[in-house]
Amino acid sequence: MSRLFEAHRALLDRAVAACRARTYWSAYPEVASGKIYGETARADGEAAFKALLGKPFDLDQPSEKRAGHEQSPFGLALGIDYPTASADTLIAASRKAGEAWAGASIEDRVGVCLEILQRINRASFLMANAVMHTTGQAFMMAFQAGGPHAQDRGLEAVAYAYDEMTRVPGAAEWSKPQGKGEPIVLDKQWRVVPRGVAFVIGCATFPTWNSYPAIFASLATGNSVIVKPHPAAILPLALTIKIAREAIAEAGFDPNVIVLAADDADAPIAKDFIIHPGVATIDFTGSPTFGAWVRENAATDLVFTEEAGINPIVIDSTGDFRGMCGNIAFSLSLYSGQMCTAPQNIFVPAGGIDTNDGHKSFDEVASSIATAIDKLLGEPERAAGILGAVANTATVDQVAKARKLGRVVRDSAPAPVTGFPEARTASPLVLAVDASDAAAWGEERFGPISFVIKTASTQESIALAADSTRRMGAITASLYSTGDKTIDAAADAFARSGVALSVNLTGGIYVNQSAAFSDYHVTGANPAGNACLTDAAYVANRFRIAMLRRQRAA
Repeated sequence: MSRLFEAHRALLDRAVAACRARTYWSAYPEVASGKIYGETARADGEAAFKALLGKPFDLDQPSEKRAGHEQSPFGLALGIDYPTASADTLIAASRKAGEAWAGASIEDRVGVCLEILQRINRASFLMANAVMHTTGQAFMMAFQAGGPHAQDRGLEAVAYAYDEMTRVPGAAEWSKPQGKGEPIVLDKQWRVVPRGVAFVIGCATFPTWNSYPAIFASLATGNSVIVKPHPAAILPLALTIKIAREAIAEAGFDPNVIVLAADDADAPIAKDFIIHPGVATIDFTGSPTFGAWVRENAATDLVFTEEAGINPIVIDSTGDFRGMCGNIAFSLSLYSGQMCTAPQNIFVPAGGIDTNDGHKSFDEVASSIATAIDKLLGEPERAAGILGAVANTATVDQVAKARKLGRVVRDSAPAPVTGFPEARTASPLVLAVDASDAAAWGEERFGPISFVIKTASTQESIALAADSTRRMGAITASLYSTGDKTIDAAADAFARSGVALSVNLTGGIYVNQSAAFSDYHVTGANPAGNACLTDAAYVANRFRIAMLRRQRAA
């Protein structure tokens, strides 16, 4: 039995149990505390990050050139470049390294994956700085989402992979009775056969959280992996690969089991891999436009995508008006609306809603949400910690253009960040529109842009919200209602649209959040993506079972 597997067996067993129970559990603490990670961990992580700036990234892998021009949304030029090579070169190296990796036992591979995750966890403060200065997430969000939460998602994928691979016994005796004669006896063996080279395309906003499920699902099931980060967010995945390569090499495998395919925005290389017949699996996170191209042009038929959608909120009534407005305000503000789970469309009946504070008109609901945003972001330091920075200049441009799409209920404005005078920031823009203005609200408007949509009734709100998610895709949906029949009707409608529904969130849980081991992220049942992070279907198709039968001599 693998030494690493035995060392981490208790963690794996707990993760498998958590996936089955779907109750709260986290393997990696989300609190950025020196008591957990070491008293000097925060300072050490920042120092390690600064030591990487302005230098070539040290990664001993096949290389033909260098790439990388990352610019922090907080105004810092990272000045790091990375080794990279052509699709032919990296795929050849990956296939060669994958031979021994594919032939290893399930326990050997899973043990190495668990060791990689433990090492990544120890580097969580370094990873937080890397995520912060490539994505624009505020430090605490970068620590949690880019560190422990992403690690939990990686562990979840390993747990699912182990569970699926071990459903089939390694060997069995098969005996078929033959009446009065001796039975026919076959010795049967089953072997996990990986699909081959896996190609993972990372995103600019959540490079680790969105990529770890794919990376670890493929590694655990015996596939070698090539990781192509977004050119704006290379460092977090480069650090991941460096840590993984060290653990893989120490376990006696070729470190090219995982390699980096870095590129620049003006010289993209992803398409070279997507159309290459040597790639067996593709995982993509990003825009629907490029996602469609991936699905249409991939040389392989095994493509997992998480794209985007227009996440709705339906407001019917509430027993906590202030809590509702505060919860929505935070959901719209967190990371400047750049989360794939952030709400965009808020449907409210023209006649208003009943609340614990009395009846509220449509305009009162819209203005109260805007006021809640203003109060939430009223203190600059708190605002900076919630909003972070905007990852892409194009998003700021989209906010400016969106002002023309409806009546401005709350305008977007820059939010200063102490210590980073050049930070690119934008607070939420809230617009009021009629349901008939589908040209405005009926497509994804990425970033801090939201619409309060006037409908004829709650029934129309549910119908429009569910229909738009079915056509355009959505990852989350939210409902506020005090009526059980309304809740049941919405639950049915959104289930048919393949979107997760949250009901009456007024406290410290937000529709944006997705918890590993309990929440399924994306369903694969609407255009927001064809895959779910993480379920059995996400891992089981990454391998096949080959059988050997031997008949015993009479």
